[in-house]
Amino acid sequence: MKYLIILALVFLLYYYYQPQEQTLSPQNEQPEQSISAGRKQWETRSDDQPPVAIKVTPTELGRDAKQWRFNIVFDTHSGSLDDDPLAIATLIDDKNNIYQPNNWEGAGPGGHHREGVLIFEAINPAPAYVELKIKNVGGIAERLFKWKMQ
Repeated sequence: MKYLIILALVFLLYYYYQPQEQTLSPQNEQPEQSISAGRKQWETRSDDQPPVAIKVTPTELGRDAKQWRFNIVFDTHSGSLDDDPLAIATLIDDKNNIYQPNNWEGAGPGGHHREGVLIFEAINPAPAYVELKIKNVGGIAERLFKWKMQ
């Protein structure tokens, strides 16, 4: 009996301390280096003032981009998201020049969640920073989202 217990303990210890093959689920995988090596990952900026929360993440921005693309998410628990992103958004550079967006690729008006990509022509030469201004959403006069170029 004593030997069976010792044998079971040895088996359990051996099994427990064996190196396990690590597999990553798709949500835990690192982005491929070949894709992200030449691209800067831009930080998401948020403005959570009620009743509408807005999150903005540049997906293409900087000196090498032909267009500047901003992923924008609008969320609310009350009312409907009916504003036209082309009419409420402007891009401002470090010299206070103002640029209008060219296109909105995303959800149409309505609902409590709206997401899409706001597209601007690239500013050339690239400024030291840009600021995305979104006006009059949810009763807030303006919301500012700023990124420094590098």
